[in-house]
Amino acid sequence: MKSSSSELELDRPNLEDYLPTDTLTSPTSPTRLLHLRDLLDISPTLTEAAGAIIDDSFTRCFKSNPPEPWNWNIYLFPMWCLGVVIRYGILFPIRVLVLTIGWIIFLSSYFSVHFLLKGQEKLRKNLERGLVELICSFFVASWTGVVKYHGPRPSIRPKQVFVANHTSMIDFIILEQMTAFAVIMQKHPGWVGLLQSTILESLGCIWFNRTEAKDREIVARKLREHVEGADNNPLLIFPEGTCVNNHYSVMFKKGAFELGSTVCPIAIKYNKIFVDAFWNSRKQSFTKHLLQLMTSWAVVCDVWYLEPQNLKPGETPIEFAERVRNIISTRAGLKMVPWDGYLKYSRPSPKHREQKQKSFAESVLRRLEEN
Repeated sequence: MKSSSSELELDRPNLEDYLPTDTLTSPTSPTRLLHLRDLLDISPTLTEAAGAIIDDSFTRCFKSNPPEPWNWNIYLFPMWCLGVVIRYGILFPIRVLVLTIGWIIFLSSYFSVHFLLKGQEKLRKNLERGLVELICSFFVASWTGVVKYHGPRPSIRPKQVFVANHTSMIDFIILEQMTAFAVIMQKHPGWVGLLQSTILESLGCIWFNRTEAKDREIVARKLREHVEGADNNPLLIFPEGTCVNNHYSVMFKKGAFELGSTVCPIAIKYNKIFVDAFWNSRKQSFTKHLLQLMTSWAVVCDVWYLEPQNLKPGETPIEFAERVRNIISTRAGLKMVPWDGYLKYSRPSPKHREQKQKSFAESVLRRLEEN
């Protein structure tokens, strides 16, 4: 059966739909003849493609991929409902009770030690260090944390700094229950900020605000002073500067690698079998993140204390940082990507991205013409 001429016209592609508007019209004439170069001009397509590739490669580092639903039929759905009842009705109240008891023990002991042992600094610091490790253990217990540590436990030594990949603020809690680290961390609001300015301050922790340019100089000076102290707690730094979803590792900041100290890498890998431990701070408060962990079955992860590394002759701090990042990524099974994590908080403007994408497309076109 033959198609009518009107049907053929509808199926025929209209080339004008694929061309920019300025190739069809001009200020002097309503229409213009089409040229071959207009049909072969693929710069707009290349611009959009380059932008999509770059944006997707960056944003996937900070996205939590939801698990595939398994309660999709009448046989599995009752089991899922039973699991919800157990997690929220039985496990969650028990975990809240455990964490409450932990806080009561910790606060009563901590403030007694802090105020009654003012004249005995060494004893006070040792007791406060042990109490911080204790409350972190209560936190891990409130998630039914199953944490396996590999390698020797860190010790207090001068001129050394520990660096680790960063998935959530619970990284600090998991590492802190084994060793009372002094950590450099973004200053947070709310009850987390209150803990930072009171309890964690006793460990020698260093806080910064990434929106304040002056904080960089102050933090760099405090870092150097801390690593020089023989009695200071081991210094822990998350050089990515932001939480990444435990599938990728973004660029390490060089600050920890230009102190002239031994760098001790720590690799952390979470198993998503029961819960995704990634904390997306732009979509979820830390309180909600903790509730998500406390209503899951368990938090399962591995921690590797890796071989200490030193700056090699002729190696720059940036190259040193990349070498350590490669060691951590290989051990934790993370994919290295060439992105600065701070772009998560200060993304370039759409106009700036459009200019960069246009210049990239033009460079590709020039190469095509040369070939």
